[in-house]
Amino acid sequence: MNRKISIKVCGLKFPDNREALEEMPVDFFGFIFYPESKRFVGKRPDSRLFHSRKNKVAVFVNESISQMRRVAGDFDFHMVQLHGKEAPETCRILKDAGMKVIKTFNLNEGFDFSRLEEYENHIDYFLFDTKTDLPGGSGKKFNWDILNSYSGKQPFFLSGGIGPEDLEKIRHLYHPNLGGIDLNSRFEDAPGVKNVELLRAFIEEVKR
Repeated sequence: MNRKISIKVCGLKFPDNREALEEMPVDFFGFIFYPESKRFVGKRPDSRLFHSRKNKVAVFVNESISQMRRVAGDFDFHMVQLHGKEAPETCRILKDAGMKVIKTFNLNEGFDFSRLEEYENHIDYFLFDTKTDLPGGSGKKFNWDILNSYSGKQPFFLSGGIGPEDLEKIRHLYHPNLGGIDLNSRFEDAPGVKNVELLRAFIEEVKR
């Protein structure tokens, strides 16, 4: 496995919980600004939630460009994750405004990777999650063998129901564009409440 793989912990919701993870070897913290999510940071989030030295990612689903830029300005975000049906032009505008952009695609057995080509020059990472009927994460895994069909130039995060039981598979997973793994619901005691010890043990083994 590529030992330079990044770790992204997504769905943080409470300042004290975020602070408990601050000293861990996590590269990205994700904060969800989608009101339908159980991990929505809220309409008036406590600003302490975002006082982090990590790379902070603001996660949106089909949000307006103006609102995304407002959130980024208000809470000092320089990276966004687009988890809906956002067009390449939306990615371009955000990137031209100085943002780093992660664009999510939900995969299933019939996914056509040629769809990604029009996005490649306007994003920094893809994130591959599990195909569902509703937007947002599902907490379920897809068949990782599908990744063998991706031959694009941009790195990607692997997401979708990764849990402690996946440690060995993650440690032996190889793809030349695998940039990181995205950890969320399978490492929680409740929505938005990360189990610090579970994350620590898993990440330490992945990073070995």
